Amino acid sequence: MPLDLRPTLNQIGNYDIVSKIAEGGMGAVYKGKSRINGELVAIKVLPAGTSRNPVLLKRFEQEFKAAEKLNHPNIVKAIEYCGVGVSPFLVMEFVDGESLGQKIERDGAMLEEDAIRLLAQVCQGLHRAHKNHLIHRDVKPDNILITVDGVAKLTDLGLVKDAENEQNLTRTGRGLGTPHFMAPEQFRNAKNADIRCDIYSLGATLYMMLTGDVPFGKIGPLDCWMKKIRNEYVPPRDLNPKISDRVDWAIRRAMSGDADQRPSSCREFIEDLTGVTIRSPSVLANEPTNKPADIWYLVYKDENGETHTVKGTTDGIRRALKEGLLGDATNIRACRTKSGPFQPLKGHPEYRDMVVEPAPMPPANTVSSSSNPTPIKQKVTPLSGKWPSPTSMPKRSDPDAVDLNQRPRGASKPSFSAPVIAANQNKPHFQIQRAADGTAGWKLWVLVKLTAITTAVVAAYIMPRFM
Repeated sequence: MPLDLRPTLNQIGNYDIVSKIAEGGMGAVYKGKSRINGELVAIKVLPAGTSRNPVLLKRFEQEFKAAEKLNHPNIVKAIEYCGVGVSPFLVMEFVDGESLGQKIERDGAMLEEDAIRLLAQVCQGLHRAHKNHLIHRDVKPDNILITVDGVAKLTDLGLVKDAENEQNLTRTGRGLGTPHFMAPEQFRNAKNADIRCDIYSLGATLYMMLTGDVPFGKIGPLDCWMKKIRNEYVPPRDLNPKISDRVDWAIRRAMSGDADQRPSSCREFIEDLTGVTIRSPSVLANEPTNKPADIWYLVYKDENGETHTVKGTTDGIRRALKEGLLGDATNIRACRTKSGPFQPLKGHPEYRDMVVEPAPMPPANTVSSSSNPTPIKQKVTPLSGKWPSPTSMPKRSDPDAVDLNQRPRGASKPSFSAPVIAANQNKPHFQIQRAADGTAGWKLWVLVKLTAITTAVVAAYIMPRFM
């Protein structure tokens, strides 16, 4: 028997409706109570019109399967799914609290310690999703719920991407997500989104948590994309001076337009925020119990190519790096033990902020907004797996995606070309071509004659004055 959703709805499946929590274009969310065990739940119901769209219905089912697959305390748990009837519904864990977005809107910027504590919980849940080859693609404050006990839970997995079992729900060239929080490469093609896209969204979310402002301000999607690829946003510490230098750097690195410059995992992002290496239990078990508390060994080469090994504390080494006493920091290897193995400094969060800088997206036929723009390269290698080159784009793009390579209607290709230096330096660089009617020669002869006569007259008039 088809399920009928009406304003006077008081029952869905085996659940009694207690109250309506929220309602939007994608349906309504109700607070319900199980008639079997009395458990309080949240019930998301699709409207009848939306449920007739097979792609949206499949995403609705995908949200349930993804949440069901991830049994983690920092991810809202899925309980039941019903895809039949007039109004399909999804039963989820009821979270007694509010969204992070609501909290920021009410209270404004958060303390750094509180913000990192909550975001670390989100990272734990998201890390579990990544280990299961799932990419969220829509991490933002409104999709993070905070319980009354201060526990953060990631929700709304409707746009999640299964890297192993892609169901082709996202057309190539279509960007899915929330513009101000999603990575720039996700604008063009959400199908190729990877872990680094979620890392970008985490950085943008922490930006808002610590500043109270939405990254990039109130601008449209295209302007937002242009600013993202150039890293054109106000650094969070400029908006909130209470933010530490390290956290400011960690946010800016996570929001790099160049995906290769972002942390490669949630664990690395937390390491960036704290400056402390996160070791697995197996690594900790093998470490000696009597090792010095804070001793590092460095191996580096001086300007003469001679190898040196030094040791020192974290603060001492950071001070030496800042003063340039150890030369090029990218050539230094470090380890906690003298026997190694030694890794580059960027592999250690204690020093990573001194060798890794946030970077914009590599130029791809975009003009810088600075006063002295750099020349546009004619040939740019696209980011593999992240950004399609113009020649590889389909001829008929998705109508819902912005074609950033499309030339405005009526515009033609530039007709100029770079001047070529002649082999004979006595000849002009720009040659005068002979006209088809043969008039160019005598016109040039007349011009030369007039120039000579004018020069002679001027000389005859001026020279006597200097005699």
